[in-house]
Amino acid sequence: MPIDLKQLATDVVKRAMAGGAAAAECVVRQGDEFSSVVRLGQVETLKESGGRSMGLRIFFHANGGGEGGFRAASTHTSDFSKEGVEQMISGALALAKITSADPHSGLPAAGEFGQLSGDLALYYDDVYSLPTEERIAQARRAEQAAMSADPRISNSEGGSFDAATGNKILANSLGFVGEYRRSYCSLSAVPIAQQDGAMQRDFWYSVARTLAKLDSPESVGKTAAARTLRRLGARKVPTARVPVVFEPMVARSLIENIFEAVNGDSIYRGASFLAGRLGEQVAGENVNVIDDGTIPGGFGTSPFDGEGVPTRRTVVIERGVLKSYLLNTYTARKLGLATTGNASRGLAGTPGIGVGNFFLEAGDKTAEAIIREVPDGLYVTEFLGFGVNLVTGDFSRGASGLWIRNGELAFPVEEITVAGNLRDMFRNITAIGSDLEFRGAVAAPTIRIDGLTVAGE
Repeated sequence: MPIDLKQLATDVVKRAMAGGAAAAECVVRQGDEFSSVVRLGQVETLKESGGRSMGLRIFFHANGGGEGGFRAASTHTSDFSKEGVEQMISGALALAKITSADPHSGLPAAGEFGQLSGDLALYYDDVYSLPTEERIAQARRAEQAAMSADPRISNSEGGSFDAATGNKILANSLGFVGEYRRSYCSLSAVPIAQQDGAMQRDFWYSVARTLAKLDSPESVGKTAAARTLRRLGARKVPTARVPVVFEPMVARSLIENIFEAVNGDSIYRGASFLAGRLGEQVAGENVNVIDDGTIPGGFGTSPFDGEGVPTRRTVVIERGVLKSYLLNTYTARKLGLATTGNASRGLAGTPGIGVGNFFLEAGDKTAEAIIREVPDGLYVTEFLGFGVNLVTGDFSRGASGLWIRNGELAFPVEEITVAGNLRDMFRNITAIGSDLEFRGAVAAPTIRIDGLTVAGE
């Protein structure tokens, strides 16, 4: 007989409270995953799995009363038997009695709970509608389209098709019970091209919540091939201080740096160059950064966050002015502010902070128009490694891409480094593209930043 997971989560909370907890919260997750990788036409990887798991977080008053905060602990299990659930509860109760108290710990206030209503377009049955053979065929078609695009492509790291569905339930001792489902599917291809003894690889992919919105395997493969071929003949360039244009997938990583810098954990620890700068100009007046967990079908959309607080739209940067940090309940209390509904949690441990749909608002120029305005500069298509110091804002990352000469993409470049400081970089965004597209929970259009150092020969 199937288990009523919502009732199970509610019962676990009640049993934790009966065991002496001052507050409790239970999360239950259930899902299925499929992954196939085809390389050179042959199935290389085929995985299919389903699972469910549960986590419990409980709180005890520090001094047996309401002052001094809470002592907290969490446990988790994938054993849903009576014995397994009981062991999870008893383990959490025992651990919480010996942990240190924290005055900022605890669940959100009772009035903060809730969830968005209506269909958020997060779940579609069709992601699991294809038989296994057809899923493999999709991966094979993507790879074949890439390899047949040009004779210089004679190898591949594979084509892949992935699908997943998930169900999440959250219940707590203040009466909140919420549930939602998500679905996901993706196609990708990673061809390898060779010319004059040198090899290059690149990739392309499509991702959606429903098969109906997934690009065709042929489209994915052809785009992957074109991206790979344009890298052939790559060379170094002399070190120079030039305008740099970042394609959307690379620009996204710069926007991720903003998220890390406005993350409440970084702010209250003083580990961000944006700490203490609310209300100040931190970027150019053309820069607007939004976090919106309410966008229907968004990859970061959900009806409630990891603590049961409704997701919302938060303006982080408006016309270059820092308007808000992104916070969960704990960091909000540490900073004397209110949660922004950005709590993110796994099965165990305290909630962290996650994005809703975090993005740089689109501008009005096409990527081609932005490139045409650059007499001499770099178009970055890939970052390599890590080199960002969020405390100081120092930025230095390996990169590859295409050199811009007289407003046109002239030749591929590699083995270069792009360097600057995030404090200056966000102020020197001189052009923002109109090509904003979500391929995940963080997105950005094409952007141009002036005054960066490109280190090469």
